[in-house]
Amino acid sequence: MEGLIKGLADIAFGDDRRDGDNEDRDERSRSSWAQVVSGEQDNDDRPYGRNPPTQWKRQDESQQEHEGWEVSGSRPSRRPQKEEQENENNDGWETVGRKPHRRPQKVQMDHWQGYKRPPSEQEYSDEVESGTSIEPSREELADLSQACNRLWQLDLNRLVPGRDYQIDCGEGKKVYQKKDMAEGSLFYSLNENIFRKPTFSRFCSLLDNYNPNAGCKEVVTSEEKQEQTAFIEEISRTAPIKYLHKYLSLKGIVSENYQDFKRMMTKLWFDLYGRGGTSGSSSAFEHVFVGEIKQRGEQEVTGFHNWLQFYLEEAKGRVDYQGYILPRRRGETPDSETQLLTIQFEWNGVLKSVSSTLVGVSPEFEIALYTLCFFVGGEDNYVQLGPYNVNIKCYRFGDKIGSVFPIAEC
Repeated sequence: MEGLIKGLADIAFGDDRRDGDNEDRDERSRSSWAQVVSGEQDNDDRPYGRNPPTQWKRQDESQQEHEGWEVSGSRPSRRPQKEEQENENNDGWETVGRKPHRRPQKVQMDHWQGYKRPPSEQEYSDEVESGTSIEPSREELADLSQACNRLWQLDLNRLVPGRDYQIDCGEGKKVYQKKDMAEGSLFYSLNENIFRKPTFSRFCSLLDNYNPNAGCKEVVTSEEKQEQTAFIEEISRTAPIKYLHKYLSLKGIVSENYQDFKRMMTKLWFDLYGRGGTSGSSSAFEHVFVGEIKQRGEQEVTGFHNWLQFYLEEAKGRVDYQGYILPRRRGETPDSETQLLTIQFEWNGVLKSVSSTLVGVSPEFEIALYTLCFFVGGEDNYVQLGPYNVNIKCYRFGDKIGSVFPIAEC
């Protein structure tokens, strides 16, 4: 009888003791937030193990074999149905990670080829007609936080959670924890009409122009340069970019001439510079929005702070969502309505231990927000964005953007 009682006690309390031991080991392996630094030391997220060697192929090679982007259309099955769903899915995408496949939809991108024509030959949206003035107030000119919050209000293309898209944050984890806390994908639906929005579709058409291997010299074709110029032209017709120009010109930072301003924006975001010891291997746009794989030493993902890039890469099986990072304060865990997420994921098998992203915001909003903080702010920019207290972290390479991304202040 005593043996039976002892056995039952071991079952009841054994897991708790083992969990405590594991937590102690996790605490000893805790790593702090990594910093982005210039040159060869650029690193906005430190590596945390589980980084197998990855041989990248340029993204456009796989895209030429398909008529359109494959994106999610329904919520994925959970792990118990994984084998059955894998047998049913034969869509041809190479899937990295262990998550179940999703039932795909196709987002037609035939018209994206037209974005490579000379800007003068393209059709653009009408100039924005906002019911709210785009003139910065005196208070906004004196307070960066108020100016950033105004940009949030002017983001007329921002998506509505639950209506335009659905996410499942899964379970939370600490940065140093290795366990995958998400049974499914982060995104499980997105309204296909989103890709018909001109600034969204033009932004997405730029994402396949880059080699994600850090330190590899980029080759930019004349068509890709036209694509960049046309994207800047398109977003320059929106309220956030018009407000940005008014703000910076009133402060004497940029020219009052709007054409000069657009040329400056193109150079700021798309001009190439050196990263990882190779000249012409990176740009602000590539690092911040597309992401890069650092090859020196242990592989790691740097940059990659855009939700559209995350969505498309996850749909193609290149991203494996691992769960959200637990907030510092109790009771403030993210849910399906949250539009500022701190998450962990793998990109083609390489870990991004901490990544923060604004979900559902428009490309023009992010470009305007980060440009404003680059010119007016410092390295840390504590601002209000609607309901969110955010630190816009901004690192410089001289007169260029090295990296910029949001950090939730909670």
